[in-house]
Parts: sequence; C-alpha cells; structure tokens
Amino acid sequence: MPDPLTIWSNTKLPDDLLDRLQRSIAPHRIVQPANATANNLAGAPRDPQLDRADVALGQPDPDQVMGNARLKWVQLTTAGYTRYDAPAFREAVKRNGTIVCNASSIYAEPCAQHALAMMLALARRLPQALENQRGGREWPYLPLRSESRLLNGQTVLLVGYGAIARRLAELLAPMRMNVIGFRRHPRGDEAGVRVLAVTELDDWLPRGDHVVNILPLSRQTELFFNATRLAKLKRTACYYNIGRGSTNDEYALWTALETRHFAAAYIDATMAEPLPPDDPLWSAPNCYITPHTAGGHDDEFARHVEMFIENLRRLQAGEELIDRIM
Repeated sequence: MPDPLTIWSNTKLPDDLLDRLQRSIAPHRIVQPANATANNLAGAPRDPQLDRADVALGQPDPDQVMGNARLKWVQLTTAGYTRYDAPAFREAVKRNGTIVCNASSIYAEPCAQHALAMMLALARRLPQALENQRGGREWPYLPLRSESRLLNGQTVLLVGYGAIARRLAELLAPMRMNVIGFRRHPRGDEAGVRVLAVTELDDWLPRGDHVVNILPLSRQTELFFNATRLAKLKRTACYYNIGRGSTNDEYALWTALETRHFAAAYIDATMAEPLPPDDPLWSAPNCYITPHTAGGHDDEFARHVEMFIENLRRLQAGEELIDRIM
C-alpha cells in the first residue's frame, strides 16, 4: 500500500461531491485553503498548505508549483492553461518530475455545443424573433423567413484547432459544411477536416461564413483578431469568440459591428470579466453575449471529480493520465 497522499485543492465542491471524492480516494486526504472558490477559472494565491502537498487540484499559484519538488501531479480545472504555459514553468515541472493535466476533455463537449447553438440561432434568426416577442409583438413572417439561412454548404473557419474545435467539427459534420481548422503547427493527421497553418488564415477570412475564435491566450494570440483581421470578414459573416477575451480587440470589434461591417458577433469571453454594464459591446448591433458560460453544464463538478479519481488511479498504477499537457 503506497503512503497516503496530501491533495491540495482550491476548488470548492458541493458538499455531496466533496464527500464522494474524499470517500473514493481514502486513505489520501484533501486540504483546502480558506479562500477555496467554486469559480474554476480563479487562480489561487500562495498557500503554505500547497508546499506540503503531493497533488494539486484546481488553479495553484504557478510560482509556488515551480518551487515545490514534492508535487507529483497538478490537475487543472480548466481547458486553458495560459498562466502555466511559460518556458520557465515547463522546465521547472520537468525538472521536478511533476505531471500537469488540464480538463480539455471535460469542456470540449459543452463549448462545442454552445458554439453550435449560437451558430444555429443566428442562422435561423432566433434572437430577432425573441426581440420581437419581448418588444412590439408584431408578426414579421416574411422578413424572418427570407433572412433565415441553412448552414449546409457554408464555410466555417475554426481558429485554434484543439479539443473544442475537433468536437465542434464533429457536430457540424451532418450540416455538410466546409470546415477548415487553423493551428500553429498542423500535424497532418487531423481526421476528416482540412487543417492549415494559422499563417494562412488571413487569406481565408474573406471566404468564411462563420469565423470561430477558439484561441488560447498567449503572447502570440493577444489581440489576434484586430481591426485589420476583422476588416477582412465579409458582410454576411458571423464572428464567435469562445476562447479567451484578450484574443480579440474589443474596440475594433465594436467598431465593426457599429458600421455593420459583418453580420453578427457572439461573444462568450471578454477582456474584463464581469463585463461592465456600461461597456459598449452590450448595446452593439447584432452582438450577443453570454457571461463565459460556454463550458458550463449541470454535472460539471461531478465530471471533475470522476476525472480526478480516474487520473489518481492511473497515477498510482503508472499509466498515462488523461489530458496530460506537461
């Protein structure tokens, strides 16, 4: 029997799930800081308990992880891992023998479904019908029918071809769309979808009916969708951001919407979160905003628990962990 592990977590689970986790991993024990949070995006400040931990679950302080040679494994509670994606961090965890996993398999499905829902809603003019119901309650039969579109045959550009984009491509397959993915380094083995280098994106932007931004945040992607790139979109195009807010220039986005340069934007991630009530994006024409809920689902925390239990089993069995990134 291996020695019991100390598992640090800043993830505030519902009581029933915390109880299930504790029972499932016994005799290992969980320790939590006083400021544990249900917001899985929130990074934790330094905590002395982490220095004495063998495993971390949540969003531990990156500098503290780098200095803790005792840590065997860090299980992040997000698909994105920008705060950990630095050469110094990678070198430190490699030197310390610390495994790092993200939660991309948990969030690929809900984020892909969320993007598909908005894509269909915009094509079928559902926001306009809802606005009419809440407003004048007229009967715009002819304009809504004539403005509705089919997704079949349209071109969708998936910018950032990771787990979410792969699942979205699968969901779009029955629509018989022209799906093209873009990533820094195409591998050539991306099944069923044409994947190009992101350096080719500018040539494709004028041809995209739907441009889906699923980029992670890095020095290379900050303000990636700037005024120059947004200006390349055709007037009937729709733009979506379900990646990170800082990957698009929000002033340029607002300007493009105000001038009706392209048809609509759906934004799930913004630079400032919460987005201030007086931010002009709230009232920009044909701009639809959800408060970073694309990854949310009713059993989100339960899936984190199940994934952690399985990865802990794999760790102790010497098997490859799910969603290992380092």
